[in-house]
Amino acid sequence: MEKDILILAIESSCDETAAAVVKNGRTVLSNVISSQIALHTLYGGVVPEIASRKHIEKINQVVKEALKEAEVTLEDIDAIGVTYGPGLVGALLVGVAEAKAISYAAKKPLVGVHHIEGHVSANFIEHPDLEPPFLCLIVSGGHTHLVIVKDYGKYEIIGRTHDDAAGEAFDKVARAIGLGYPGGPKVDKLAKEGKKDAIAFPRANIADAPYDFSFSGVKSAVLNHLNYCEMKKEEIKKADIAASFQEAVVDALVTKTMAAAKDYKLKKVALAGGVASNSSLREAMGKACEKRGLKLYYPSPILCTDNAAMIGAAAYYEYLNGTRHGLDLNAVPNLKIGQR
Repeated sequence: MEKDILILAIESSCDETAAAVVKNGRTVLSNVISSQIALHTLYGGVVPEIASRKHIEKINQVVKEALKEAEVTLEDIDAIGVTYGPGLVGALLVGVAEAKAISYAAKKPLVGVHHIEGHVSANFIEHPDLEPPFLCLIVSGGHTHLVIVKDYGKYEIIGRTHDDAAGEAFDKVARAIGLGYPGGPKVDKLAKEGKKDAIAFPRANIADAPYDFSFSGVKSAVLNHLNYCEMKKEEIKKADIAASFQEAVVDALVTKTMAAAKDYKLKKVALAGGVASNSSLREAMGKACEKRGLKLYYPSPILCTDNAAMIGAAAYYEYLNGTRHGLDLNAVPNLKIGQR
């Protein structure tokens, strides 16, 4: 019988300090997350310097708690996985420094993980039947990518955003209509009270790039609508704006994903990233996949937002592929997907 591989994973790319222990890339023994949302809500968004300081305060605690919850010691761990990019450089450095210290002290291999590849790997945790190849739509505050997952750790980007990421557009629109931070969940909730066809917001198509996205136009259209209402002294119907905006974004995401699945003859589609927990996106993508006979996968909401379990899953497959990093591993805030 083959020995189980245990990964101690660390994630600190933005405003969650997280650690987890993952067995064989699919079984989560612990997943500890210390969130800073309440703190950053005071400022209307993530303040990098504050995030870094909070990571320093919490990192040792979450690592100890993850080991305790998993009922293992560092002796039992086979490798240390850590997010080293992309993300906020100060925040990333805290996790990388912690992982390097543990790797050195415990004499365990160090495996650096791409944060977005971690989001993709979150799907492996809850779907034992999911194996490459498949198409993955990655939607978060900083990224909107359409990626073909060719194999574990091997990706081909076929579509990306030209400006705002989908999650970034959600946050900006939420701020514009007075919902505050974090914007995505608040827009999703308010949209349920509005009419999604109340306002005709635009969907962007990029010439010669059928799978690429652009969300600055729909964001600007929302701002223009708000200005128009104010100038004309008309009532601002926030629920209708939220529903119509969300419909425009979701429609663009689903339409391009379905086109890519058809063109590349892929029968499995996955969602990843914070916006993958959006109820309207899940519903619309589910209907579109069912209509075309495609299988749809997405993680539970807790695994859509930043967490270390997904980093542990990605680190496991990197570990099997022979990826090892030295103590010179550094944070790379603009790390590209597939880059090593």
